[in-house]
Amino acid sequence: MSTLNPAEVTLRPLSIVYSPANPTRRVATIDFEIIGEITHIETIARGTGVRIQSYLTQTFGNGRWRKLKGVAPVRLADGTICEAEIHWYEANGIGRRMFKIKRTNL
Repeated sequence: MSTLNPAEVTLRPLSIVYSPANPTRRVATIDFEIIGEITHIETIARGTGVRIQSYLTQTFGNGRWRKLKGVAPVRLADGTICEAEIHWYEANGIGRRMFKIKRTNL
């Protein structure tokens, strides 16, 4: 598996979306694919600690939403492969939703 030095490549956003927590805030997104197992999984927030819980319930359905983070190998839109810290939301019976890359090259 090759690693990517952040100083060598500039990632450009492929699309702009609006943050559910703050609709006036624009967030750049990067398309990626998880190509391995997610490890070092930790719960960041659960229950009322999940700030966008009402958005998740309206969009995906009612459930016990948790925000989690973990580390996994990913393939970016330009084809490069690197380790990344990933954050996502998860509910029992609904599954994992809204994956985001927070850091690369851990």
